[in-house]
Amino acid sequence: MPRNLSVFKDKMRYAILVAYDGTHYGGWQIQKNSITVQQKLEEACFKVFGKKICVTASGRTDSGVHAAGQVCHFDADTTIPADKIAEVLNLVLPQDISVLDSIAAPTDFDSNRSAKRKTYRYSFYVSTRRNPLKDRYSVWVKNAVDIAKLQHISGAFEGKRDFKAYCKSGSQVKTTVREVYSVCVSSRESMGGTDIDVTVCGAGFLYNMVRTIAGTMLNYAQGFLSEEEIRRSFDLLDREAVGKTMPAKGLTLVSVDYGIKLF
Repeated sequence: MPRNLSVFKDKMRYAILVAYDGTHYGGWQIQKNSITVQQKLEEACFKVFGKKICVTASGRTDSGVHAAGQVCHFDADTTIPADKIAEVLNLVLPQDISVLDSIAAPTDFDSNRSAKRKTYRYSFYVSTRRNPLKDRYSVWVKNAVDIAKLQHISGAFEGKRDFKAYCKSGSQVKTTVREVYSVCVSSRESMGGTDIDVTVCGAGFLYNMVRTIAGTMLNYAQGFLSEEEIRRSFDLLDREAVGKTMPAKGLTLVSVDYGIKLF
């Protein structure tokens, strides 16, 4: 893709790679009653480009959810070189939002519709006592967790399935069928306990789906749900039959894949 273009005579499309701490935001999408990441990015674009710019993301993250690799696009008429847009936007963005990279994108590129797969990570830390240095981006689990059981049950969520039991009740979507390509569990010993990541990659996700998968896996690993109950959940489609939806702070959008190298 072209980079370092110094003069753009016409409006062009740009793609940006964004990281943000979602703690103090009501999610990605602009809302009436809370400050959002999209709002802050569009305000920054207005300051930089001098006009209202609509910034579209690969998908909406919920209130309190973080992003390490959110991909967005927008159209603008500017003389700022494409690879310098990130630097200029960061001058006017709050400290908990940063544009990591920026490029000139093909005119038909759409950060949402062009996405092939998305990867999310849900993070726990298992410890007898709470650690305030980990609390912002992971969830404290006081009781023991069987890592082998977590790894074993991860395969139950892979493939094309009806995930109706794993989304918020009453969600208005055309279909609750989604394809999950992989669910991976990793763990590492840390001071005073164990850090656990559940990484889920799929074509797309329902509202609260990854957080509910993580909660269900945790319940299984702690002995509160059986493997049979989890496998039957895809037939029963009953939200009450699976684990709780875990807190938003443990969830991070890791990356978005478009089938081509963007950044």
